[in-house]
Amino acid sequence: MIDVATNYLRSGLCVLPAILAEKRPALAGWKQYQRRLPTERQVAAWFADGPPVCVLAGTVSGNLEMIDFDHGGEMFEPWRQLVESEFPGLLDRLVIEHSQSGGRHAVYRCEASVPGNRKLAQRVIVVPSAESVVIHGKRYVPRLVSGRYEVTVTLVETRGDGGLFLCAPTPGYGVEQGAFDQLAVLTEAEQAILIEAAYALNEALPPVERRRGLPAASGRPGDDFNERGDVRAVLEHNDWQLARGGENEYWRRPGKDQGWSATLRDGVFYVFSSNAAPFEPDKAYAPFTVFTLLDHAGDFAAAAAALRADGYGDGGDDGDVDLSHFRCNGTQRPLPVRPPDLPDPGPLPVELCRVPGFVSEVMDHCLATAPYPNLSLAFCGALSLQAVLAGRKVRDQGDNRTNLYVLALAYSSVGKDWPRKVNTHIMHRIGLVGSLGEKFASGEGIQDSLFLSPALLFQTDEIDGLLQSINKAHDARHENILGTLLTMYSAANSIYPMRRKAGKEAPGVIDQPCLVVYGTAIPTHYYSALSERMLTNGFFARMLIVESGPRSAGQEPGIINPPPRVMETAQWWADFSPGTGNLERFHPQPLIVEADDEARSLITEGREAAEAEYAGAESRGDPVGTTVWGRVPEQIRKLALLYAASANHETPRIDAVGVRWATDFVLHQTKRMLFMAHSHVAENPFHAECLKLLRKLQEAPDQTLPHSVLLKRMKTDSKSFAALIDTLCQQGELEIVTTPRAGWPVRAYRMIRGESFTGGET
Repeated sequence: MIDVATNYLRSGLCVLPAILAEKRPALAGWKQYQRRLPTERQVAAWFADGPPVCVLAGTVSGNLEMIDFDHGGEMFEPWRQLVESEFPGLLDRLVIEHSQSGGRHAVYRCEASVPGNRKLAQRVIVVPSAESVVIHGKRYVPRLVSGRYEVTVTLVETRGDGGLFLCAPTPGYGVEQGAFDQLAVLTEAEQAILIEAAYALNEALPPVERRRGLPAASGRPGDDFNERGDVRAVLEHNDWQLARGGENEYWRRPGKDQGWSATLRDGVFYVFSSNAAPFEPDKAYAPFTVFTLLDHAGDFAAAAAALRADGYGDGGDDGDVDLSHFRCNGTQRPLPVRPPDLPDPGPLPVELCRVPGFVSEVMDHCLATAPYPNLSLAFCGALSLQAVLAGRKVRDQGDNRTNLYVLALAYSSVGKDWPRKVNTHIMHRIGLVGSLGEKFASGEGIQDSLFLSPALLFQTDEIDGLLQSINKAHDARHENILGTLLTMYSAANSIYPMRRKAGKEAPGVIDQPCLVVYGTAIPTHYYSALSERMLTNGFFARMLIVESGPRSAGQEPGIINPPPRVMETAQWWADFSPGTGNLERFHPQPLIVEADDEARSLITEGREAAEAEYAGAESRGDPVGTTVWGRVPEQIRKLALLYAASANHETPRIDAVGVRWATDFVLHQTKRMLFMAHSHVAENPFHAECLKLLRKLQEAPDQTLPHSVLLKRMKTDSKSFAALIDTLCQQGELEIVTTPRAGWPVRAYRMIRGESFTGGET
């Protein structure tokens, strides 16, 4: 046991002695090893009497993750077949072992950090009474649900960051394939195949999402569509792909070329992907709801009217009343439109996507090696890396810190993942891989991560999915994520007390947390995910949003091996620790980066310009404008500080050049994000369709389109289309143009205030 445990430790695994019956470490205070490895001397002492072995998963063991097939391991073979069909040979690289209960463990490491424990597949079993039952060695207490007693058993789950599991050579456990001291390291895509295959086996589907607020009734178009509608055609029309047929179909979301995102069985569409907006993860949907969300932006009345026009329903009074004509009569409160004095400044000029020194050097390497080099994405990634490296280590004279929330908007296959990979590679080589995060599981999870690594870089894709979940969540978990992000942004120069749990000791504090977020999202999905509440609560105002533009020409990708100068600078930041105290009680005292006289004068000018814009928004009664412009002075100071840190990391100084760049960047970016928000963010689904129609006209030559062409591009039914036209005409947004022609006149629509809306969907 000593030899095996020592070998595990030397291969980077956090190995601890365990209590077999309780499946937990046989140590008091073992949670400290969730963030550090034990010593060889400790391991030798612990295993002198040959106790069982357990391994802590997650960051401390090199991003180790284990998939646990419980319940006799019955789902292991179906899972194996799924993975093999999608990615032949992938399973051959994993460590596979059997457990004492007949289950299976699949073990591997990941390039990126892994989340906490997750339940992937479950089953509901009906039992005769409320008496507890034992199933495969585990005791369950039944619940009364809809007049019957049932228990939910977990078939497949993970052990991720902070989790642990017993392993060979513990009695009853045996390795069947591979070796724990030679764990394979999987890419994010390879890991996703394994996780999604397990999700696809879930049998405990949540309640089906149907139209809320209406009782079941025969004859309604929605009910009729649920019975005989072709939901597959709806999915394919919206770029979903059928990845695998059969009784239980596996579907893949748009923009994904491998793996699965949802299943379709017995008319229930179960979504388990967190990046499949407008659907939410771990929810089941009826066909009518799928049709409504995908083809009618969540407007059930419009969806029902469209189905009735296609022959669904019995034509009686079924409660699906078309209310569209009530929305465009003369007594209606006008729909909000974007104020006319918000011109479009256009995408960020390329010259503003450069900062001298470290940021540009990281960008150059990223652009030289990426399959599809993209200047904006490389800039956002490098700026975020500099922000976390300098976190808790420098500040300006106003105690502003380097924590940033950066969002890069880009369509699929543009290369959003390459800057993240470059950052991960650099952080790993300088010993800071533990300061990387990927997904926001909960607000408490963010706090716990910062407690372990007070300077933390979260690199998360498809952030629009998170925003959709926050907007639609029925519990406080997603709201808690947003609240934590807002709080941590403002706590960078203070002490944040951790939440206290009942009956527990004081958990401690996070000393000057530096949370840096580098998110990516598809432009249209991101803006449609925002709500007016989110625009005014400060989250939107804290974001630096950069649009990437079209995909560049491809090139042969290179190996990520940053040049020595980049690694030397990154290592310098990693080793630079201004402050006092030991490792456990270290209190950072960041270096004050001073500004010269000209720089201070320019900072004042930038603040005054922002205050003038704030006053204008206030006079117009524009709450979004006041929220965003109120943050501009702080953003200018942060970016000027980062410019100085990148240009000269050893003796940084804020100068006029850096302040001019920061001011130009923030002012342009603020005007652009306000313009885009007012052009895309709607108060309700009908308003969203109005904005979409105006954007279609803006794209057209002379901002005019014939009736038939515009109707096709809107992908809606004629009755809803007429309601949109009527409303926008009454609001003075467009006019009807009639051109005489032999037989009958041609009808077209022209924008009246074309300068108010952006071109394109981005």
